[in-house]
Amino acid sequence: MADRPVWTEAEEGLFEKYYQLLLEWNERVNLTAIVERQEVYVKHFYDSLLIRDLPEWRAAVARQGRVADVGTGAGFPGIPLAIAFPGARFVLMDSLQKRLRFLQAVVDTLRLANVELVHGRAEDLAHQPAFRHQFDVVLARAVAKLPTLVELLAGFVKPGQFAFAYKGPEVEAEIAGAWRALAAMRMKLVRVDALELPKGMGSRRVVVLRQLAPVSNEYPRRAGLPQRQPL
Repeated sequence: MADRPVWTEAEEGLFEKYYQLLLEWNERVNLTAIVERQEVYVKHFYDSLLIRDLPEWRAAVARQGRVADVGTGAGFPGIPLAIAFPGARFVLMDSLQKRLRFLQAVVDTLRLANVELVHGRAEDLAHQPAFRHQFDVVLARAVAKLPTLVELLAGFVKPGQFAFAYKGPEVEAEIAGAWRALAAMRMKLVRVDALELPKGMGSRRVVVLRQLAPVSNEYPRRAGLPQRQPL
């Protein structure tokens, strides 16, 4: 990452509110196993922002692009990115209402006018006209293995634009099994960026995918099939 502060003083205040809400809600809603302050800041907040200097991301933000966070969970990476890039428009998608209630509290408390929350499964939402090939960037973190993930994401990405899959250092095996899915989804593997977390807290691989053309209307398949029967 570039040698500049990860976030401004104003943004730091928003991250602190986010952290406090995460702790409070985590007592009654299973949001994260990571609760120690430094770990949350590095493994969730900093980790979410690792893509901030990738050229595809910078180009999308420069034109105030539309970003989808598919399977956002507790809001990662979508909320930290929405804090850092208020000019971009974010749609955070999740299948569980209880997580969306937490995220609504975050959006309201932090006054994030650039965030929309959507309830539903990716397999269903990707077929809706409001979301079908409507995003400049599509994000996924800790959602599924790459052969499944490619099918879940492709229907959201505008042709010519990009998806980022946040992965661990052992992603090569997933890539080896994803070529058939990439071809079927008309996606291209652009590259895999190796990025390090501070304080020796691990490394991350960001898989950069480009949508070459619209996906056949048969994809993604009905809910559960991409996971049970990867292409």
